[in-house]
Amino acid sequence: MKTTILDVTKIEPRLKHPTIFQNFDDLKEGEAFVIHNDHDPKPLYYQLKAERGAIFDWEYLNEGPTWWEIKISKKILSHGAEETIGEIAGKDLRNAEVFKEYGLEFCCDGNKPLSEACAEVGVDEDEVKKALDKVVKSGSEVGHDYNNWELDFLADYIVNVHHKYVRKSAQMFTDLSKKIATVHGDSHPELFKIKEHLDTLLADMLAHQKEEETVVFPFIRQIVQAEDQKEILADKDSIEEPIRLMKDEHKAVAKHVHAIEELSDSYKVPADGCESYRLYFNKLKELDDDLHLHIHLENNVLFPKALKKQAALN
Repeated sequence: MKTTILDVTKIEPRLKHPTIFQNFDDLKEGEAFVIHNDHDPKPLYYQLKAERGAIFDWEYLNEGPTWWEIKISKKILSHGAEETIGEIAGKDLRNAEVFKEYGLEFCCDGNKPLSEACAEVGVDEDEVKKALDKVVKSGSEVGHDYNNWELDFLADYIVNVHHKYVRKSAQMFTDLSKKIATVHGDSHPELFKIKEHLDTLLADMLAHQKEEETVVFPFIRQIVQAEDQKEILADKDSIEEPIRLMKDEHKAVAKHVHAIEELSDSYKVPADGCESYRLYFNKLKELDDDLHLHIHLENNVLFPKALKKQAALN
């Protein structure tokens, strides 16, 4: 298919960006056009990102000094039957937020196609697809573009943000859960069960994070370094088994999170709940959100990409 070239220098200044946007909107998924300009149109890139979100690719074909040519492509975003919800969530965090809203498990059980995942929880697949398309095309901020980060940088981010959050919050959760169960447990015996799940979850996560930081993430950094230096990994070097173990541990943690959510009626504070009770449930919801993102980044972004890079280097 011949790619159209749009000579921006021949367009009236006030009509340049509207014309480019119209050309982009007219593209079908997978199609592209090239803009020809007499300067680097970087402001256009940021406007496209702000108003169309992460649905385009931007590739410099020529970078001056006299002429600039940029190929703008519309990404293939159709959610086919073979694409898993984990893969869909990995492309854009806003997709993950849609799945969470509809009760679709994309973190530890994200290896299912969208149709199967929707059928299991009894939601309409077409409704979810419309929500996915709407949020991607809304023009709202994408936030961090995790999918395009270097893997060693993403691993460092997970350690410095999500691992740190669990480590810093663990004692606070332990103290709060004991206090609330002691004071309100007679009226709300479910608090003791919540405490049991929370204690096990925190202990498991702290041990799990240590294993990632000492075994899995250093291996991922080794893969990135080998790729950068165009080296070949030894056949005996494999990250597959450590990743499998990490994903199994993620499933165990997720069971505790779901149990806490169910026991707390989705973190609803009862009428007789005090301010400490309210703080406790707010913090539990915060932990739930953080672990969802934490596990999503590993299961659906970091680990699959690390395995793919490793395969290419063996």
